[in-house]
Amino acid sequence: QVQLVESGGGLVQAGGSLRLSCAASGIIYSINAMLWHHQAPGKQRELVALITANLTTTYVDSVKGRFTISRDDTKNTVYLQMNSLKPEDTAVYYCNAKIRATMRSQISDYWGQGTQVTVSS
Repeated sequence: QVQLVESGGGLVQAGGSLRLSCAASGIIYSINAMLWHHQAPGKQRELVALITANLTTTYVDSVKGRFTISRDDTKNTVYLQMNSLKPEDTAVYYCNAKIRATMRSQISDYWGQGTQVTVSS
């Protein structure tokens, strides 16, 4: 079984920074895209950033220039560096990875449990 475990959330003042981490563990043959989503209270979960296996990155417009997604494939870990945080960034942040468990298996979606990020004004 594959597990994704997130860390790094917390409370920060507006303008501050946080770095989220998400480590994948278990039986893993390869990891394709790795993604971060967030879900604010009363809103739908939305994609924040993604990074492909060849390190192509994509960001939602609201975080461009402030957030940076990266990955360390030696550790099966994806990071989200969040700078210049705003109160509207407050949400639960979820990591998501497209993982092939064995050479013959299909790519499946895996999700972390979520980590709370709260930005005070």
